[in-house]
Parts: sequence; structure tokens; C-alpha cells
Amino acid sequence: MADILISVRGEAEQRTAPELAQVSASVATEGAEREDVVARASASAASMRERLDVLHGHGAVTAWSSGTTSVWSDRPWEPDGRAPELRHQATIAFTATFADVAALGEWVSTLADDATVRIAHVEWHLSPATRTRIERELATTAVGVAVSRASAYAAALGLASVEPTEIADVGLLSGADAAPPASAFARTALLAADGARGGIDLRPTEIVVSAAVEGRFIAR
Repeated sequence: MADILISVRGEAEQRTAPELAQVSASVATEGAEREDVVARASASAASMRERLDVLHGHGAVTAWSSGTTSVWSDRPWEPDGRAPELRHQATIAFTATFADVAALGEWVSTLADDATVRIAHVEWHLSPATRTRIERELATTAVGVAVSRASAYAAALGLASVEPTEIADVGLLSGADAAPPASAFARTALLAADGARGGIDLRPTEIVVSAAVEGRFIAR
């Protein structure tokens, strides 16, 4: 039998507990007096900065930042057409990356009593070192899966061996159509009120890391 060209794909996946949590939050105030609105927003922001500084000093927060104060005014019209008094609003955005989930839960719970603070969302990540290590491991596993599949096809044809001619990320084989990236990260978080403790329970889902490769083999 003549040599046979075999094309296969190999995949690998791993679920890993997140190591970092990036929180997006903001301080928001409103009222009839512009100076009072800005002052209350500044006071709440200063308190948040102090807490984040302490957490950063203890290593619970790896990095944090805050934006400048944004102030605007509007006049929401009443249903009967009357123009009410002018309302002023102020916001200051924050982002903080936590390496300690317990510290994150405590920090969010302390903010629950501050009506000016809003938690927008939490994104869960792996550290760069862990992500690189897992990607390397999964790439190796995916190649092994591709070799195993090619060998199974060859054996089914009564051929004894396979020789790789090309290995690439999905869509990058010569002559192949472009495809989405071969690896992806799922980052989700669940914030649930915990009435028993009067706080907020942060329960991160696992991060799914996947990899896929395509290969061409000559079967003899």
C-alpha cells in the first residue's frame, strides 16, 4: 500500500481554581448641591483608597487604581411636564486585583454598608506563571492526542508507523482556513448575599483552559 497522508486534531482541557480576582467598583453620589455631591464622593473614595492601600501593604491586593472624579448634571422631567430642580452626580471608578479571596470577601462586605459604593463585576484569572505552565502542559498533551489518533488510523489501515510532517495550532496548517485561537479562558464569578453572616459570599467558578493542535502524518 502506498504511503497515506493522515490529518488529525488533538485537544486537551484542564479546570483550575482561579488565583486572582479583578474587581471593578465605583463611588457614586448625587444631590441638589454640586459641592456637596463632589465632597461626599471624594470622602468615600478617600476611605476606599485607604483600605486598598492597607490590603496592598499586606499582599492581599497585588495592584489597584482609581480614576478622576466625573461630575455631570441633569434635569429629569416630571410626567406632568414640570421641570424639577437640577440634579448633580459624581462618580469615581476603581479597579483592584486581589490575590486573597478571603480578603476580597471581607473587603466587599465592608463596602456593603456604604450606599455610595457599587461593585460592578469580578473577573477571575490565573497568575501569568500558572497560565504559562498549564498552556505548555496542555500543548504537550494535545500533541500526544494527535499522535495517538494518527497511529490508530494507520493501524486500522494495516500500516505500522506514522511520521509527523506538520504540527500547528488550529487553522495554521499549510493550506488550512483561518480559525479562532486554540486556547481560551473562561472567567466568571458569583456574588451572593449571605444573610446568616450579613455579608457577601464570593464563589468563583473554575477557569477552563483548553488547547488544540492539528497535525499531518505520513502513515507507512
